[in-house]
Amino acid sequence: MKLLRFGAPGQERPGILDAHGAIRDLSGVVEDIAGEVLSDAGLDRLRGIDPESLPRVDGDPRLGPCVAGVGKFLGIGLNYADHAAETGMDLPEEPIVFAKATSCIVGPNDDVQMPKTSDKLDWEVELGVIIGTRAKNVSEAEALNHVAGYCVVNDVSERAFQAKRSGQWTKGKSHDGFGPIGPWLVTRDEVPDPQNLAMYTEVNGHRYQDGSTKTMHFGVATIVAHLSEFMTLHPGDVIATGTPPGVGMGLNPRVFLKIGDVMELSVAGLGVQRQTVVRSE
Repeated sequence: MKLLRFGAPGQERPGILDAHGAIRDLSGVVEDIAGEVLSDAGLDRLRGIDPESLPRVDGDPRLGPCVAGVGKFLGIGLNYADHAAETGMDLPEEPIVFAKATSCIVGPNDDVQMPKTSDKLDWEVELGVIIGTRAKNVSEAEALNHVAGYCVVNDVSERAFQAKRSGQWTKGKSHDGFGPIGPWLVTRDEVPDPQNLAMYTEVNGHRYQDGSTKTMHFGVATIVAHLSEFMTLHPGDVIATGTPPGVGMGLNPRVFLKIGDVMELSVAGLGVQRQTVVRSE
């Protein structure tokens, strides 16, 4: 299934794509794409519904973040062998974990705000993992059973904030608009191998990132199990699992985003995002 949320910011309604790619309104069935709906039992109930029996959503509505009620938005750093190579850094012995503020989460096609003092704004296409059931101290063998599904994430990053402003990476990862999620939550049964997904980023039509989850250093199961050792993962938590090479910081010469630039990002089978860079309020 491909689940989504549509409507104005803060007023999104739950939806599902039918076999023809049309949006069907799920608001008469569930309150939102969140909580218990993300469990295996909740998703099985949705599978029992014929999408074409639901009201069709006409027009071209705004798409919101594909999951609501995100309690934790976690990122994994330097998790692609080829990306680590372009940065000149060694691969870590354990996953590098950082947090993105949940206030940065926006829809897949919403504008990305450039902070007023920014001059090193960068893109990162990532495979997003959405937790479906509580996970605490789970094994790698059990880990994927706690995943509701997958989505595209743009881990937008301000590199000067991240590296030069002291403290954790969170400063460079959390400005408003730095977390486009979606367009869809694709349930895990439709992604049999999360370690074999092509992915790309284009800026103004030029392809900078052209990679695959094959080059992940730590796979999805390892990441979920590892995180569950240190914190309990809850339904709706989102994990951005790292990015392949081709980020602006890794190019020679470096390339950073400017006002008016348009990003297009995709992970195979998970849809396409498009964002325009705008000046922050």
